[in-house]
Amino acid sequence: MKKHGLKHYFLWLSLIAALSVGLPLRAARAADAAGADTPVVVGGKNFTEQLILSSITAQYLDALGYRTVLKNGLGSTLMRAAQVSGQLDVVWEYTGTSLILYNHVNDRLDAAATYARVKTLDAARGLVWLDESAINNTYAIALPRATAGDMRTLSDLAARIRRDAPKTRHLIAMDAEFAGRSDGLRPLLKQYGIALRRRDIKQMDPGLVYTALKNGQVMAGVVYTTDGRVQGFGLQLLEDDEHYFPAYRATPVVRQATLDAHPALAAQLNALAAKLDTPTMTALNARVDIDQQSIARVAHDFLRKQQLISQ
Repeated sequence: MKKHGLKHYFLWLSLIAALSVGLPLRAARAADAAGADTPVVVGGKNFTEQLILSSITAQYLDALGYRTVLKNGLGSTLMRAAQVSGQLDVVWEYTGTSLILYNHVNDRLDAAATYARVKTLDAARGLVWLDESAINNTYAIALPRATAGDMRTLSDLAARIRRDAPKTRHLIAMDAEFAGRSDGLRPLLKQYGIALRRRDIKQMDPGLVYTALKNGQVMAGVVYTTDGRVQGFGLQLLEDDEHYFPAYRATPVVRQATLDAHPALAAQLNALAAKLDTPTMTALNARVDIDQQSIARVAHDFLRKQQLISQ
């Protein structure tokens, strides 16, 4: 080796040695706050609630000292495949979605049994379900508050329809998926003893259901319980008093390998989940969908209000 080549060679070795000393020190500092100095990739789906939850999580972990990468705007099946393959570390998933869509379990289970089942099934895939939040983004039947009167439950609605039929037309709006799926409209009507005629059912885009309810174009509509338009459009959710709709509890799901690399992460995400419930999530969604505020700002304001970040 030439003389100047040897010089550069030893300089390169010195640099590597210096870096090898510095890296453990930096890793130790990161470990004090949030585990090893490796990026945590946070995933999210492509609708408002998921964009907010993933932004909240990324900002929260950043404040704790993690190095995060945010990848949201994904479809459900794509997000799931990305986490199973190791491309995403942390996501917020819904218990009912995992049970029915990913694991193809059609048993009618209560909320606790649904959580226990998906937790067990996904453990075999290296995915860990942490503590459930109190967010339940499931289906519901909604009416405009101005016309709901004394109706508070689905049984109340069923009694009203039976009393008025057949002289009154009761328009109920829903998307085509709910109208056609095996666990959708037909078994719901059967369970509550509701007899609807074809002309009583109005299928439309999911977003238009809220508009139709707001404008009084339909009597009732199938909605999602945490959608911001429920609050923003003054809608009354009817209680599912016979517990027909499955639980869709939003829960942090983390790869086991990620938890092994970041020992404090589980407790930190459980602390975050404990701050979230259906009314809180509905209000956050409304700030984005109704008030047109940015997702990043809404997420940041939530974290500050809950004293999960300092600034």
